[in-house]
Amino acid sequence: MSAPDIRRLLEEIMKSASTEWPVYSPFAREHFGRGKAEGKTEGKAEGKAEGKAEEAGRSVLLVLAARGFDVPDDIHARIVTCTDLAQLETWLARAATAQTLQGLFDEVS
Repeated sequence: MSAPDIRRLLEEIMKSASTEWPVYSPFAREHFGRGKAEGKTEGKAEGKAEGKAEEAGRSVLLVLAARGFDVPDDIHARIVTCTDLAQLETWLARAATAQTLQGLFDEVS
């Protein structure tokens, strides 16, 4: 068979195959399965981290609202888009005692 014929045949096989990739060899099964498991683990960890960051951001806003602060859009956006959990926890602690909104972001020297 010529190269174009082989390519055409392979394309037909791929189009007719199921959407699951058939893993036949033990080597392929092991590595395909390992990669799939690692991807799931990474995805879960990332999802948990994002969830914790979202929760911390909501907590900062809740404390500020409970203390009577009117949070402008730019500060609201800064808080809800932050993904650094340590920074959000710092802001949460400061939100409980800050005298001004700017005090929430001021670095202690």
